[in-house]
Order: sequence, then structure tokens, then C-alpha cells
Amino acid sequence: MATNYLPKADLTSSGRPVFLPNEIECSILSSVDLECDDIPNFPLLKSGLLILTTHRLLWLPDNNSSSTSTSSATVALPLSFVTHIFSTKKSVKTLFHSPRVRFQASLDSSKSVVMTVVMRGKGDTDAFLAKFWENWRARAWENDVQTQTQGAVGSSSVSGSGPGSGSGGFYTREGAVRMVGVSGILRKEQEMWESTDKSLQEAFQDLNALMSKAKEMVILAEKMRQKLLSGSNSKSSATNDDEVGSKEAMQDWLLSVGIVSPVTKESAGALYHQQLSRQLADYVRIPLERAGGMINLIDVYCLFNRARGTELISPDDLLRACSLWEKFDVPVMLRKFDSGVMVIQNKSHSDEEVFARIKALVTNPDTLRTGISASDAAMTLGIAPAMAKEHLLTAESKGLLCRDISPDGFRFYINLFPEINTDDVYLVKDYGIYNTWVRVASASRLE
Repeated sequence: MATNYLPKADLTSSGRPVFLPNEIECSILSSVDLECDDIPNFPLLKSGLLILTTHRLLWLPDNNSSSTSTSSATVALPLSFVTHIFSTKKSVKTLFHSPRVRFQASLDSSKSVVMTVVMRGKGDTDAFLAKFWENWRARAWENDVQTQTQGAVGSSSVSGSGPGSGSGGFYTREGAVRMVGVSGILRKEQEMWESTDKSLQEAFQDLNALMSKAKEMVILAEKMRQKLLSGSNSKSSATNDDEVGSKEAMQDWLLSVGIVSPVTKESAGALYHQQLSRQLADYVRIPLERAGGMINLIDVYCLFNRARGTELISPDDLLRACSLWEKFDVPVMLRKFDSGVMVIQNKSHSDEEVFARIKALVTNPDTLRTGISASDAAMTLGIAPAMAKEHLLTAESKGLLCRDISPDGFRFYINLFPEINTDDVYLVKDYGIYNTWVRVASASRLE
């Protein structure tokens, strides 16, 4: 097995790798072989996905039909193991075989081996090698704990304060002759450019510090979210409404913080929609649990883009990513109602459970006579009115409900026709929903 030589990499339920803290995805290549001639019994790692991050090289089988069944063959090579990267040599021989990237790695303390990345698919070898060099030299794994808190040094001095300050005349405050004429204009222009350049440098330094802090906050928020989720699973009888409300508010806030390493077209290339689909399947798990197993596609688009920050996706990218779930073994699916509304739901979501709650609502003595609206169903089901209306229309198509259209909108009633005897339509049974409806209607007339 590959784990005898390389550490095993964990995967999510959708087949995406589980990244380390502060680890950022940089490049993805398809149809890649990972070879090592120095080890005779090195496992066959053929035609897989190679993911380059700031911390590791991840190799996982490219199997779209079942990503979780082959997770045992997924391996990771920390970049800290790499001791040297060989430069590629252009020759006539290289024109007739697949591009290769060779590097030296220390898999144990006693021996170093040479490993080869063979790119059999469409990939830019030079671009991958450049990113490989950049991430290896950056040694981000050594800087995870360090924080950059250095401020600007020597910023108290202000350039150009002599000519621009003080009173008028030909002399400055220091007693030097003030530059006038063309020389003065040129010097003033130079001082202005120097001041602008300094301001830009200070601004970008502040921006870099802000981005580094934001990255740390995203990681901290992810840890807090996991802790809240683990805490919500454990049963405790001592929790009150205030604690539950505060936890829900905290989860809503953490849900909007963001994704640490969003999939981008630059890093994924031709595999962009495939990897985006897997990351989206991991992301919607928590919103689906909070929404009762089904959520509108528009809401998912807003939540997912908010979590991605500046790496926004288009509606077409979202739709293509959701459509790929049919090929993957993921616990979510894309559903389209007869009205054209598209939603994302768990595969374990049951319409029968929703219909049972709707039937209990519509057969209530208070609603038998007046019926229910989409807003009434939304309050009962805890979902948006638009989604509740789709459930009501689906229940109508199953013969559970009947609708009445009035100037006030749609109102839905329980379908009484199955309980009416066609041979004697005036026969009222002393049991059933129809009998309850008759008693409720008679009582309303007496009032």
C-alpha cells in the first residue's frame, strides 16, 4: 500500500481532500502518475489527480463514480520531505514522451529517493514546476504559528515638509533658499510622487496585515463552528432557550465567515467544475441541516458566494457544479419542481414526512373550514413561503390537497373527494375527515 511510504490523506464525503490549517490549494492536474524507481515495490499510482498546496502534494484516484471507496489509496507528500527539485531539460527525447517533473524526497531519516510526476493529461508543466518551486521555497508550514505584528518603522518623518511648510518667501524654515521656477515645479512634483508612493506602500502593508489576520480569523471561526456542532449533537437537559438562541446566532455568523481554500479556475484548470461540485457538496451540508433537508438554489448561490469572499462564481458555474452530483457519490442532489423552481436537498429527504406535517396542519379543526396558505405552511415547516408553496403544489398533485384561487391568493384544503361515496353523495359517515368537516361547517353556520 502507498501508506507504507507516504502518509494517508483524508477525504470529505464528496471526495475533496481535508486541508490542514492555513493550507491553500494552488494547482490541480489530472491523469498524473506518481513513480519512484528507487523503491522496487512502490505502489502503482496511475492516472490520478495531483493537487499541489502550500503544504503538500496530494495524489488521489480520479474515480468520479465512487470517490469514497478508493480513499485508502489517497496519499500525501508533505513539501517538508522534499529536499531538491530538478529542473526540466529540453531535448529531442522529451518531445516523444509525457512531461515529467522529478524531485528528491526524504521518506525516512535514513534514505532519500527520487520521485517522478508524469503528466499524461493536458497540463502546463512549466507552470506547475514554477508553482512547485514557489511553494517549496516559501516553506509556509514553518510560518503557520508565526504572526506578523511588525509595524512601520521610521514613518514619523514626512518627506517634502520643508518646501511645503512654513510661511511664504524665498527661504524655508531651515534657512535654505526655496526652489522656484521650473526647478521648483519639478522638485515639488517629485516630492508629491514620493509621498504618493510611500502612502501606497504603507497602505499595501496594512492590507497584507489585514489579509493575514482575516485568514487567521477564518481558521479560528472554523474551529469554533466545529466545536458548536459537536456540542449540539450531545444531549443536555440543562440548556435553556437563551443558550439555544445564542448558539443559533453564533452558527449563523460563523456560516458567513468563509471558506479557507476556495476552488478557483486558476488552481483547478480543466477540473474546475468537478472540484467546485465536490466542495459545494461539502459546504451545503450544514445549511441543509438547518433548513430541514431542502434549500432553494438561489439561497445556496448567495450563501456560497458570501463564503467564497472575492472568488465569486457565476450562476452558470453553480448550476453546472450541481448537475455533476449525479456522477459523484455525494449525499446531496439537485431537484427541479414542476413549476421550474430548483432546489438542493439531501438524498435522505422524505416528501412523505413533509406531507404528513402538511396533512396534520390542514386537518386541524380551525383550518378545515378556512384552509391554509403558503405562509401558514411555511411557519409550520420552518421554511420560506416560496418553498412551502412548492410543497403544497406537490401535495396537490398527489391528491392530498385541493386549491382555491381567490383575490387573496392560493388557499389549500384537504381533499375530501376520496371519502365521498359516489353511490350516495348525501350519505355522511360518522367518522373520517369528511364528518369532521361537516361538523365544523355546521358550527360555523350556527355562529
